[in-house]
Amino acid sequence: MERMESVEADGISNATPTEEMNGAGNLMDFLDEPFPDVGTYEDFHTIDWLREKSRDTDRHRKITHKSKESIWEFIKSLLDAWSGWVVMLLIGLLSGTLAGVIDLAVDWMTDLKEGVCLSAFWYSHEQCCWTSNETTFDDRDKCPQWQKWAELMTGSTEGGGAYVLNYFLYVTWALFFSFLAVSLVRVFAPYACGSGIPEIKTILSGFIIRGYLGKWTLLIKTVTLVLAVSSGLSLGKEGPLVHVACCCGNLFCSLFSKYSKNEGKRREVLSAAAAAGVSVAFGAPIGGVLFSLEEVSYYFPLKTLWRSFFAALVAAFTLRSINPFGNNRLVLFYVEYHTPWYMAELVPFILLGVFGGLWGTLFIRANIAWCRRRKTTRLGKYPVLEVIAVTGITAVLAFPNPYTRRSTSQLISELFNDCGALESSQLCDYYNSPNMTRPVDDIPDRPAGPGVYTALWQLALALIFKIVITIFTFGMKIPSGLFIPSMAVGAIAGRIVGIAVEQMAYHHHDWIIFKNWCRPGADCVTPGLYAMVGAAACLGGVTRMTVSLVVIMFELTGGLEYIVPLMAAAVTSKWVADAFNKEGIYEAHIRLNGYPYLDQDEFTHRTLATDVMRPRRNDPPLAVLTQDSTTVEDVEALIKDTDYNGFPVVMSRDSERLIGFVQRRDLTLAIKTARGKQDGVVSNSMVYFTEDAPQLPASCPQPLKLRRILNLSPFTVTDHTPMETVVDIFRKLGLRQCLVTRSGRLLGIITKKDVLRHMAQMTNQDPESIMFN
Repeated sequence: MERMESVEADGISNATPTEEMNGAGNLMDFLDEPFPDVGTYEDFHTIDWLREKSRDTDRHRKITHKSKESIWEFIKSLLDAWSGWVVMLLIGLLSGTLAGVIDLAVDWMTDLKEGVCLSAFWYSHEQCCWTSNETTFDDRDKCPQWQKWAELMTGSTEGGGAYVLNYFLYVTWALFFSFLAVSLVRVFAPYACGSGIPEIKTILSGFIIRGYLGKWTLLIKTVTLVLAVSSGLSLGKEGPLVHVACCCGNLFCSLFSKYSKNEGKRREVLSAAAAAGVSVAFGAPIGGVLFSLEEVSYYFPLKTLWRSFFAALVAAFTLRSINPFGNNRLVLFYVEYHTPWYMAELVPFILLGVFGGLWGTLFIRANIAWCRRRKTTRLGKYPVLEVIAVTGITAVLAFPNPYTRRSTSQLISELFNDCGALESSQLCDYYNSPNMTRPVDDIPDRPAGPGVYTALWQLALALIFKIVITIFTFGMKIPSGLFIPSMAVGAIAGRIVGIAVEQMAYHHHDWIIFKNWCRPGADCVTPGLYAMVGAAACLGGVTRMTVSLVVIMFELTGGLEYIVPLMAAAVTSKWVADAFNKEGIYEAHIRLNGYPYLDQDEFTHRTLATDVMRPRRNDPPLAVLTQDSTTVEDVEALIKDTDYNGFPVVMSRDSERLIGFVQRRDLTLAIKTARGKQDGVVSNSMVYFTEDAPQLPASCPQPLKLRRILNLSPFTVTDHTPMETVVDIFRKLGLRQCLVTRSGRLLGIITKKDVLRHMAQMTNQDPESIMFN
């Protein structure tokens, strides 16, 4: 592997022309000072991580050197050092505030589908009844101030007419919210649709998608996220909140040149912003940092870890200050179980892990098949109609079942809850012993009443409904997260299993599996714990998260004692899902969209660089520039006739000895600036990439010297380098391209797109599915 002396290309200048000896023409050397847009990238292109790192090192060296010259320069260097922490503080404050506003708005608009608060229309059902003086504890969900639409319009609360009217208005509100959401996305910010995490992963790996993290996207995603969740569709706000937080990060990056002018540094901020997004989505600051590290980040140095932690802390503190759930906690799902788990329960926990892995595999395959059909058929041309149709079907089927009518977050909260003495839920309709004298927190296992059996078949129907409808919902042209629907599927399955185990333990406590740990009259099994484990298993099966998932779950619920069951379920679900396909849902969507993302899987095929490099046999020769025999006209013709991102520079076409590599964008900008600022540069001016230009006759037009935009240290490999090594180099160094040489002579080039196509070909996939550069 060869490395050549490095000279950094930074900018361009209008230096004063000097008259050469013997009447030679004036010679301009641009790039002594920066000029706009040099070193930047075009849309849908990959950044050069090594170049960005080198530029930041040069910038930092310059600031350190200047800081010794005066007090003002020293203060500026301190401000530069602290700018990272200031950006993190701003990201935390804004993302926490937006999350709190979204939570409050979703609560109100979800309840608006069923009724309205007469005393204050902006109150949700719960807020309305808790502020009422006429609410009793037993009927805490009923109060005179809260009226359903049928009661408000007809004065009747019971009967078929009231039910039909409430049903109709529920569906109408749902359709209105979803239509408004999809219309706003389509007209103002097409990038505001979906989860956003596949694109965030791709951007953090070094890809440029202009506008994806823009101000309009931030505004529209925030508004439409509220509308989409409130419509009752089977989606969550957690994934989109990561996108919202990254938009906040990108917004504040533009305030500091340290981040706005360096794409590599910008991505460090976006990694921390992703952590803040999960922090406010789940009220899990530590889980957010681990999620960013495990799931979305490509480059995560130790400095970014500290800053991610700080951003997540500020975001969580801001959300806690707003207190959107009214329970003085960060999350809606806080639980407090009073019974330890027993070793024998690991068997159902692991079975829930198997279910989570199978559900994850089923969901990914079915959802990707449906999304591919959407992309390749006429269905994709009617996004508004698709959203309206799915919303209509969801609302019509959801209303009759009380477990699908309410918001998914409230459903999960009820499924996680333990049945205390004061619970009024159907799931807690057990037969109580008349002489029960135990404390309130230690209620023994009891036989299930009719309410529990009614709830079980309703939950079974809700499970089937959620499994099917989520497949068609995720990927539509509205903001749609996957965390909450996946957790809901697992929580329903877990609660059903939990009740089954509880009743078995009660009726058959003399069985050998229960004998050692479940005495008659004891509180042995907690069904809510099974719901929590099932939720973790299904979320793990879909996303393939492990460490961050377990931490998020215990932060989400406060169930620190139950880490081992959560770990067992998460690991089992990943093993089972990986046995079918190692791709999680986000990686599958990245591949479906053709984004140039290099995953971390091992490349095991025995191919060489010469098998992948271009030009291939029967291809036209490689487009190159020579160091001292090319005119401006030749360069402009090459740029016009090709769409390559850059060109190797060789000593001469005969020798093909490699000198360096020049970026297409830098070359275009340099020639444009030279033509605009210097009269002598014309089409037949010679372009020199050498240190010293030769003496020219006075009759020759002024030459153009572009040595300083030339990268003299392009990464090179020999033609016999194994592709396993090449893939590793691209992955770990974040290269855009790599030149292939033999004894210093240029043979070809390998781009990131070539690597991705080759990897797709080796796994029998369509290599042309990689759409972008």
